[in-house]
Amino acid sequence: MRRQLRGVRRGVRQGAGLTFSAEPFTPAPGLSHAQAQTLVAYVLRRPAALPLRRERIATPDGDFLDLDWLDAPAERPHLLVLHGLEGSSASGYVRQTLHEAKGLGWGAVAMNFRSCSGEANRTLRSYCSGETGDPLHVAGHVAARVRGPLVAVGFSLGGNALLKLLAETGEAAPFVAAAAVSTPFDLLACALALDRPWGGCGIYRRHFLKSLKKKALAKLATHPGHGLDTRRIASARRLQDFDDAFTGPSNGYQGALDYYRRCSSGPRLAEVRRPTLLLNAEDDPMIPTASLPAAAAQPSALTVLRTALGGHVGFVSGQAWAPRFWAERQAVRFLQAQLG
Repeated sequence: MRRQLRGVRRGVRQGAGLTFSAEPFTPAPGLSHAQAQTLVAYVLRRPAALPLRRERIATPDGDFLDLDWLDAPAERPHLLVLHGLEGSSASGYVRQTLHEAKGLGWGAVAMNFRSCSGEANRTLRSYCSGETGDPLHVAGHVAARVRGPLVAVGFSLGGNALLKLLAETGEAAPFVAAAAVSTPFDLLACALALDRPWGGCGIYRRHFLKSLKKKALAKLATHPGHGLDTRRIASARRLQDFDDAFTGPSNGYQGALDYYRRCSSGPRLAEVRRPTLLLNAEDDPMIPTASLPAAAAQPSALTVLRTALGGHVGFVSGQAWAPRFWAERQAVRFLQAQLG
């Protein structure tokens, strides 16, 4: 039976053959607003440091990727975690997810997208929402070193990349199961939401652009003959302008619109063959509700979990002085349920 319950307490659509019951979500008192959920989560989500081991691996194109390992016996399940735009393995939601994995005795690998580990990557391109080659390369690297099942969770940009990877690989996907949290399924719709002059997204847009432009301009300074317009990049005031001037062309796309069209995961969800959780809040300030996938239209491999509240990678419950982070727990619980 396919169903979807939406609200503050719970929202889940359970696909045929999948067994998962989400725990209730109740926002922490005073944190019901989407902006409060999003911003307070960013500030409060500071889990204790874990004993992570960094490994640098080479990529087929002569670049490198930095991985942070939470070591566990090779026969235990291992979790690959993909962060969001301008995040890293040090992002609070990544570390919180690693804590959830550790509590189950799992191993985990937090992958840093290119130029997100604290050191600029070597090639002109860095990463984007459609980056699937690097996660697939990392999945193969991890699978060669462990004997237990491999699962994955992606947040925001990382969620879109993970879903696109699952669609591209179908039955050959390297993960037994996956979860995607606060995924921008329609990249154009989300860019327009972030770029609009009203609605409170200006703080996020300015934060992202400051970091993205700094990295892009530094990279272009070390890659003469790149053919990109540094003035357009430096003067970009909208994410779509930046993606049109740098993200798209540096990753092999014609511009922003071509990049958004070819990399949005939403139109490809029907191609996903592994059990996968899609977890989103309907009040996400960066992701229009209309762009979220409809539960009834999804194949049985997908479980849609939608809450009325929660913001973007927020989902703060408990109390402000003792917060609990609901989404990370549900994502790992879903993966655990698929392993039996």
